[in-house]
Amino acid sequence: MNVVVVAGSIAGSKTRTAVDYTVKSLKENYSDVDVTLLDLAEYNVQFSDGRNYLDYDGDTGYVARTLMKAEVLIIGTPIFQASIPGSLKNVFDLLPGDGLRDKTAAMIVTAGSARHYLIAEQQLKPILGYMKAQIVQSYVFIEEDNFYRREITNDDVLFRIDRLLEDTMVLAETSAKIREAKEAEYDF
Repeated sequence: MNVVVVAGSIAGSKTRTAVDYTVKSLKENYSDVDVTLLDLAEYNVQFSDGRNYLDYDGDTGYVARTLMKAEVLIIGTPIFQASIPGSLKNVFDLLPGDGLRDKTAAMIVTAGSARHYLIAEQQLKPILGYMKAQIVQSYVFIEEDNFYRREITNDDVLFRIDRLLEDTMVLAETSAKIREAKEAEYDF
């Protein structure tokens, strides 16, 4: 299974710390997955201008194609000014409206305070739903005080990430089996 883990910001380190743990946990616990980390800070992604994602080249084309090839997306995002970063929204804008169809999507959110807990519900889930993703309903929210020197210091947060990964992989595998069975009914 092709899993893409996205660090959805070009600034800060907490989201990257959380997705680094996520990648490590996936590799240790799911031997049958191919994991790709897309840290948007490492790419020069141009603004979406409405072209087909296949028409972009360079970093922009690579990021868009990598997302389109994914079977599972784990989106890591910080919350800035009560919103997801523009860099992450821009990446979604590069893709077709139904570009996440048949992909399972999970979320890991980092924020400075608990006041931002519902941003994922109000902003990220609607985008993922509009783009036809199979959304893992629970997500991991990590406040700033759970980090110290680029490490997650709260064992409960690590447990919640591991549980999110388990839920994500179960949903992805179940959805794939259902789609395969449904497609077999057509007898092409």
